[in-house]
Amino acid sequence: MKKKWTTKDFPVGIYQLNHDLSVNFQMNRFYNWSNDDVLLEQMKSLDKADQTYSSLINDFKELGNKALADNQTLRAAMYFRAAEFYLPESDPAKQKLREKFIELSNKFYQIDDKQHFLIPYEDGELSAYLLTSPSPRGTILFINGFDGYIEELTKMMLVYRDAGYNVIYFDGPGQGHALEKNKMPLTSQWEKPVKVILDYFNATEVTAIGMSLGGNLVLHAAAFEKRIKRVVCFDILPSLFNCVTRQLPESLKKQISTDLEKNENGTAINAALNDLMQQSLMVQWAIQQGMHVLGTKTPYAFIKQALTYDTNEISALVNQDVLLLAGQDDHYVALDQLPLQMSTLSNAHSLTARIFTDKEAAANHCQLGNLGLAISTILNWLNQVQ
Repeated sequence: MKKKWTTKDFPVGIYQLNHDLSVNFQMNRFYNWSNDDVLLEQMKSLDKADQTYSSLINDFKELGNKALADNQTLRAAMYFRAAEFYLPESDPAKQKLREKFIELSNKFYQIDDKQHFLIPYEDGELSAYLLTSPSPRGTILFINGFDGYIEELTKMMLVYRDAGYNVIYFDGPGQGHALEKNKMPLTSQWEKPVKVILDYFNATEVTAIGMSLGGNLVLHAAAFEKRIKRVVCFDILPSLFNCVTRQLPESLKKQISTDLEKNENGTAINAALNDLMQQSLMVQWAIQQGMHVLGTKTPYAFIKQALTYDTNEISALVNQDVLLLAGQDDHYVALDQLPLQMSTLSNAHSLTARIFTDKEAAANHCQLGNLGLAISTILNWLNQVQ
C-alpha cells in the first residue's frame, strides 16, 4: 500500500545551523524537504568560522556519499543537491550532482518515467511531471522559483495529489532542465511556457501556485492565460529588483538608482558589486545565480534586468481569485511589499492575504519552518473559492 502524504510529513521549527544567515536558511530548506533528523544534526556540525562555499561543497559531497553507502536515498539526494546548489555553472561536477539528486529523489518518491515529460519549447524543452488523483477535484499547476529544481518539491506535490488534486509541476525557462540542459534563460513573459504546458496536458481550469519568484511569475501568467482560474503567490515577490537590492548597502543602492536614472556607465557599480561578493556569501551566491538564471554577463546587467520582473504593470489584468502569502520576517521580501501588492490587484475576483508569524515558526520566506501550515492554508482557501 502506497503511503498517503499529508502536511504532517513536514517538520515544524527553524533551527540555528550556521552562522551565515543565507547558508542557515538553505540548510533549513534541505531539512524541511527531507524531515530527516540525522541530516539536521549532521549539518549542525559543519559550521566553521572560516567556511567557504568550497568547504561546504566538499562537506556536503562527503555526507552524500556516506548516506548513499548507508542506503539513505533521500538523505543522499538532499546532500548532493546541497553541494550542487553552491557550485558555479562552469564546474563540470554541477551537472553530475544535479542528475544524481534527481535520480535519487525520484527513486525515493517512486516517481517513474511515465509521470515525467519533456515538452518541446522554443529551441529546447521543458521538464514537467504529472501526478493524478483517483478522484480529482481539480488541477494544480505548480510554478517554481529563482533557484530550485522542481524535483526538490516532490513531497509537497504528493500532498496536493493525496488531498485530491491532479498536479502538474514543471521547470520553465531559467529553471532546472531548461536552464541547465538547454541554457534557456528566464523570461518575465511566463504566460508563454504556461500556455505550452496547459496545451500539452489539455488542462482547461487550473489553480496556479507560484513559489518564491514563482509568486511573481504566476501573476504574469494569470494576467494573460485565463485557463488559470485561481492564483496563489507562495510567497509574494512583486519586484525582483527590490528583492535583490535589499541585500545591498545603502550607498550602493543609491549609486544604482542614480545610474538607472542617468543611464551612465555601470563599470564602477560592477566593481563595487564584485568587491561585495568577496565579502558576503549571500551576495556572492545571489548575484552568481542571478547572472546564470537571467543569462547576463555582469552583476550590474543582472540587477538592471531584474527590473523587468515587476508585477505593477500587469496586476490590473489579473481577474481571478487570488491568495497572497507573506512571512513576517522574510529576509528576501520585506513585509511592506504585501500592501503594495494588494493595492495593484484592483480587478481580482477575490483577494485574500495571510501573514505568517514567528510564533507559528512560519515567518521565513515561503514559510520555511512550517511548510505544512502554508500548504494547509492553501488547501483551506481552495475549499472556499472552488
